[in-house]
Amino acid sequence: MRLAIALALAVLTSLAPPLDAQRRARLELALPSRAVATQEGPVVRSQNVLADRQVRDLLRNGFPARLHYRLELWSVGGMLNDLERTTDWDVIVRYDALDRTYAVARLTGGQVTVLGRFEDFADAQEAVERPFRAPIVAPRGRQGYYYSLALDVEMLSLNDLDEVERWLKGELRPAVRGERNPGTALTRGFRTLFVRLLGGERRHYEVRSGRFTPE
Repeated sequence: MRLAIALALAVLTSLAPPLDAQRRARLELALPSRAVATQEGPVVRSQNVLADRQVRDLLRNGFPARLHYRLELWSVGGMLNDLERTTDWDVIVRYDALDRTYAVARLTGGQVTVLGRFEDFADAQEAVERPFRAPIVAPRGRQGYYYSLALDVEMLSLNDLDEVERWLKGELRPAVRGERNPGTALTRGFRTLFVRLLGGERRHYEVRSGRFTPE
C-alpha cells in the first residue's frame, strides 16, 4: 500500500493540472418554479469536476473518487439570514483494472443508487454529471429563500476499497455490525481514512442560487 501511495504521489509531483481544466469545472443549481417550490427541490449538476488530470490519473491507479455535495436552504430576513435545512449526498467513482470499467454510484441518506459501469471515462463522467433533484424543499410562510451548494472532490484511501466495493454494488451497511447507522457510513468520514492526494488539498466548489419566494 505504501508503495502504491508513493507512486501516486510521484505522478502528482511530475504532472501539473492545466489551469483551463479548473476554470471549466463548475456547479449548476436550477430552482424549481415558485408554484412547486414547496414540493420539489432544486436540480443540481456538476460539470468537468473529474476533468482534472490528477484526478483521472489517480482513478486509473486504483484510488476511488468521492464527490461530496452539501446543499443548504437559507431564509432571508433583516440583517441576518437563517439556515433552515441541509442535506448531503455523495457520488463514488472507482476504476476496476481487472475488467477495465468505471463504476459509479450515488449515496443519498440510507439509499445507494448504482448509476452504472462504463468502459470509457467519458461515459462515467457523463453519469456523474447527470442532473439530480436534491431532496430538500422550502417551507411555506417566509418571504424569501436561497440555496447554497458546496462540492468537495477527494480521493479515498486504499484501505476503503472493500467498503467502496459494497456501495458500488448497491449495498449499504456499517463496517462493524451494530456500531453505526448504515446511512451515515460514508457521510461521517469513511472512518476518517481519506488520503489527500490532490496537491495536499481537496477540490472545493461552491454556488449560490438567487433569492426566491414560494407561492
